[in-house]
This record gives sequence, C-alpha cells and structure tokens, in this order.
Amino acid sequence: MEFDKLREIIAEVLNVDADEITMDTTFVDDLGADSLDVFQIIMGIEEEFDIEISNEDAEKIVSVGDAVEQIKNAIN
Repeated sequence: MEFDKLREIIAEVLNVDADEITMDTTFVDDLGADSLDVFQIIMGIEEEFDIEISNEDAEKIVSVGDAVEQIKNAIN
C-alpha cells in the first residue's frame, strides 16, 4: 500500500510512468532526480502519510525501497 501511494507521488513529481518505478529504482541514477526533486518527493510523502522525516533520515533515502522503509518506520 505504501509503495503504490509512493509510486503515484514520484510519478507526479518527476513526470514519469508509475509502471517504471520498482522498489529497486533509485531517484538520482534511474529517474534523474535532483536534490530539489527528492525534497519534493519527501514533502509529498510527509503530507500523504502524515509523518515527518528528519533531514538525517531523508539523506539516507536513495531508492524507492529506502523511502518505503522510512514510511513504514514512521507509521509503526
């Protein structure tokens, strides 16, 4: 469930096809995101899931899987 919502956020921010996004997809290397794009995605995550991701944790988010883990950790 988190993954599907996250895919929608990423697809919207980066204007990419959601079907191309997997758990192993990296934001910078695979999707060409820059730091502002990643920031917008994290803001979208925080808003969608009503959580807060610290700057320290945000720096660890490299792949879609990393973001899903952060979401799960913040929700639980």
